[in-house]
Amino acid sequence: MYFTDQGIEELDERRGDEQVTLAWLAERLRDFVDLNPEFETAVDRLASWLARLDAETDADSDGEE
Repeated sequence: MYFTDQGIEELDERRGDEQVTLAWLAERLRDFVDLNPEFETAVDRLASWLARLDAETDADSDGEE
């Protein structure tokens, strides 16, 4: 288990049954970066990765890259 998995596990245990919108998540990520600007790059990469998940899957299934 990576060290970062501890936070993921806590999130899953505390809030795993909740449903949220992506707009809510985006706002929380903005709040986090406002409070922790040193994590801006990591949060931006995570958000971009999440935003493009379906696009990568669609491109793979079409045989395109």
